[in-house]
Amino acid sequence: MSTDPNPPWQPLPEYERRVLGVLVEKQKTAKTADAYPLTLNSLTTGCNQKSNRDPVLDLLEDEVEEVLSSLQKKGLVNRLTGGRVDKFRHLLYDVWTSNGPQLAVLAELLLRGPQTKGELRGRASRMAAIETLDDLEEVLKPLAERKLVVYLGPPDRRGALVTHGFHGPDEAAGLSARQAHAPAETEPPRASARVEAGGLEAEITALKRLVAELTTRVAALENRGSGSPAGLNPPQ
Repeated sequence: MSTDPNPPWQPLPEYERRVLGVLVEKQKTAKTADAYPLTLNSLTTGCNQKSNRDPVLDLLEDEVEEVLSSLQKKGLVNRLTGGRVDKFRHLLYDVWTSNGPQLAVLAELLLRGPQTKGELRGRASRMAAIETLDDLEEVLKPLAERKLVVYLGPPDRRGALVTHGFHGPDEAAGLSARQAHAPAETEPPRASARVEAGGLEAEITALKRLVAELTTRVAALENRGSGSPAGLNPPQ
């Protein structure tokens, strides 16, 4: 019998992952009260959206409705009835026991799949305040402990990818194999190094300007000493 306190989560098919990701995204970015929960039409549009999606899909409303029925049976989505049209909302705060930043990270992974930590931080920040990579690490740590997110390779490897924990075994094995053969990402210049370089450039520009000014003054003095040409006053 397994003694793992955090066994892997049940895999979710691609379309179910997309629907859940869209529900979380729209809930977190909704600007008006009527923008979320989502109607079937708005949810289908979100699933087929071309920005912030990988891969881009072309689902029909009937397909999305079938996915929603499956997610309802799994206790991940709730249908709200009684209005002019039925609407749908996710139940992931309770089911996955996640806070706002954690759910934002999971949503990005569900919408795009494996990403580097740098990519993930930048993208998830549109849904939750994750200012730095250190902040992201704090979000990822409990998710990784509970296998809601999975690293494809050593977590400390530069350019290592992180993904959600809902891939099927074959899919996960394929992702890990591709990551194992991918070259390590070259370390980008440190922010402090870029700042230092910018400061040096500014100093060099200022010195060049000063040299040019001094050269002009010296030439003027030499001209004064050799005959005081028009436009230059003789020394007092």
